[in-house]
Amino acid sequence: MATRSPHKLAELRQLLHLPEVELVTLDDLGIPGDPVEDGATFADNALIKARWGAARSSLPTMADDSGIEVDALDGGPGVRTKRYAGEAANDADNNAKLLTELATLGAETPERRGARYVCVLAFLEPGGTDEPILAEGTFVGRIAASPRGTGGFGYDPVFEPDFEAPGARTVGQMSQAEKNAVSHRARAAATIAAALRRRGY
Repeated sequence: MATRSPHKLAELRQLLHLPEVELVTLDDLGIPGDPVEDGATFADNALIKARWGAARSSLPTMADDSGIEVDALDGGPGVRTKRYAGEAANDADNNAKLLTELATLGAETPERRGARYVCVLAFLEPGGTDEPILAEGTFVGRIAASPRGTGGFGYDPVFEPDFEAPGARTVGQMSQAEKNAVSHRARAAATIAAALRRRGY
């Protein structure tokens, strides 16, 4: 996995259901540095990370690029999800900026706070002999009025799934098992895992 995020790795270990495959990270392999994620889309950045990791590890490599798209922000923060409040921003900083931006726009009703999580997983073999596999998953909902819950990571405390009423539970208030049943990453992982099994993984 071309990632340094323990949260993403833990989720994907649960979601991929590939018992014969051991997932290791860049840190596990002692690979320094990070690729420049300058793609215009989640798919672009997932492929950038997968190619970078495969070239340095000589192992089959999967990469995740994911984020949140908010209707009132014309699809932002999008590919800048992790760095929304700045290069050194943490989850709380990003959530605070998102809520401030929506308040500034006057997007206070649930109807004006529509959003979706998007995840793209990219997989490729070192050497590029096979076509990369791309899988996308989405998770539709809205931005809550304020953060609630301590579960998950990223924007989970401010993301209300569309199957919850406005003001009800955020993803940050769901169990990991509940999240794994419906999340954008779960949907992308199910698709890519099926493709990997067809390749013999």
